[in-house]
Amino acid sequence: MALSKFLDPKYDLAFKRVFGTEKNKNILIHFLNDILGFTGVNTIQDVKFLSTIMDPEIASDKQSIVEVLCKDSYGNRHIVEMQLARDKGFEKRAQLYAAKAYSRQSGNYIDFKKVFFIAISNSILFPTEVEYISTHNIRDIKTNGHYLKDFQFIFIELPKFTKNKVEQLESTVERWCFFFRYAEDTTDKDLKDIAEKDPIIKLAYDELDKFSWEEEDLAAYEERVLSVQKEAAIWEQRLDDATEKGREEGILIGHEKGRAEGRKERDIEVAKNLLKAGVSIDLIAESTGLPQAEIAQLKEEIS
Repeated sequence: MALSKFLDPKYDLAFKRVFGTEKNKNILIHFLNDILGFTGVNTIQDVKFLSTIMDPEIASDKQSIVEVLCKDSYGNRHIVEMQLARDKGFEKRAQLYAAKAYSRQSGNYIDFKKVFFIAISNSILFPTEVEYISTHNIRDIKTNGHYLKDFQFIFIELPKFTKNKVEQLESTVERWCFFFRYAEDTTDKDLKDIAEKDPIIKLAYDELDKFSWEEEDLAAYEERVLSVQKEAAIWEQRLDDATEKGREEGILIGHEKGRAEGRKERDIEVAKNLLKAGVSIDLIAESTGLPQAEIAQLKEEIS
């Protein structure tokens, strides 16, 4: 919204500012514990940021993929990814990134730690029966036993999250989802209500307050927003052009098909008249171009 004082956390500069800096790693720690459901002795106490460039070709692509990669105090790896647009093969890339993070561990493979892949998506990834937040891991087909435990994938599909009022939110996870989807629309009253229940999310909002950003950083953010919007507009125009081209080609094909069918009907009528006049099948085939077998069938029909 134009009058909002909060920026959109789905864009890379804002996302990295909230979740990808040493200054704010406490926000990331709370987010991980909340989304993964870690409590008590299992909670993550600290994280160390790692290099996120696992696929240079994708990293150089302007298509709205931003991620944070870190290692927690237990040695487990966590990939947190924000994705503005659906990309082809997203599920395979998620598995590839998790596998690369797993294989980059050093030491004896027996001691390798778990990898958690958390994706916040601004588009729908799975069928409608899958809820807005879903957890995926490796299980035995027959027993549903969870024996291969080192990979876990959590997907948050924001379009499926339909609660758009703060008073509707029932859990910390829902407040995080509201943060990602509706940060720009959040009012001071909304934020006060959220802060009473989850002070750490209030800190995340504080990082999105545009009035706390340096002019240069804010200009870079706005430029990024315009760039993504321009890309989206270009792809939408290409889709419109392709649709229009397909429609025009369909009309041409339809017209051509219609003409061909018209010619065929005309030739059949000529053939019938010639048969009634006693003209031979050979001559009729030569003059109309119809197959002799088809003309013979017409002769049986009119006889």
